[in-house]
Amino acid sequence: MNIVVAGGTGFIGRALCAALGLGGHRVTILTRNAGQVVKQPGVSLNPIHWNGRDTGPWEQALEGADAVINLAGAPIAEARWTDTRKQLLTDSRVLTTRLLVRAMSQRSSIPATFISASGIGYYGASDDRRLDEGAARGQGFLADLCLAWEAEALRAAEFGTRVVLLRTGMVLEEDGGALAKMVLPFKLYAGGPIMPGTQWVSWIHRRDHIGLIQWALANNGVSGPLNAVAPEAVTMRDFCLRLGHALHRPSWFPVPEFILKLALGELGSLMTTGQRVTPRKALEAGYAFHHVTLDSALQAIFPATAVIRRGA
Repeated sequence: MNIVVAGGTGFIGRALCAALGLGGHRVTILTRNAGQVVKQPGVSLNPIHWNGRDTGPWEQALEGADAVINLAGAPIAEARWTDTRKQLLTDSRVLTTRLLVRAMSQRSSIPATFISASGIGYYGASDDRRLDEGAARGQGFLADLCLAWEAEALRAAEFGTRVVLLRTGMVLEEDGGALAKMVLPFKLYAGGPIMPGTQWVSWIHRRDHIGLIQWALANNGVSGPLNAVAPEAVTMRDFCLRLGHALHRPSWFPVPEFILKLALGELGSLMTTGQRVTPRKALEAGYAFHHVTLDSALQAIFPATAVIRRGA
């Protein structure tokens, strides 16, 4: 396939583009920095400059594309949610998606598939209820952001493109994302859960996140919201206990809620609340997860540590 990826140099995007290229697809990466695209022998990765805001020559890359994947967006948890930061988070998703969809609509050959990132923040903070793709939208900044983000992506359905809305949970791998930030305190014997500890963590190994995208590309019957989470959500306390076991470290230094809220403001509430999300559509349609349990995912990420623990 001829695939265009926006946001192809980030934590998820770079691994996705490498996997697509190794799978024989021709991948065009829309990026602000072409130097971040690492080319490999025999893999077709073609970087094209864009800024995510303006029209330009990059639009021609969409001509003849079979699919467009949109992973663009400023990191959610990188800085305190000031009004300025919220506007950046919104514009880098809503306006960028609008720009992509408008450019797709103007091609003589319209892409058949548009896979656009979203988040499980759509569901808002919740209790112990299991939330599948049919659950109602929640409340709060992230829920409103996801609604606006998805609305722009769904405009592509108006001109016949199949739209998949990838509602993503916490993506796990050692070289980025939330896990990379959580590991250091554990290695320093200062790891522990973010309180209250009972909030749910809906996670997915990056291999399965990429696998779901590849699966959605190949299955024309998949459309609309698709929860990109593993089947087994866990509480924050359980997540940190298992992470400690995987790293052969204790989980004994809880982070009080008031410290996070004092340091991060509204962003702190994202870390002290959660959602118990299930991948109902993926399971019913036949996607086979590589990592169903958190223990399996963590052992794949930290194999050397797991071997040391077994030999102890």
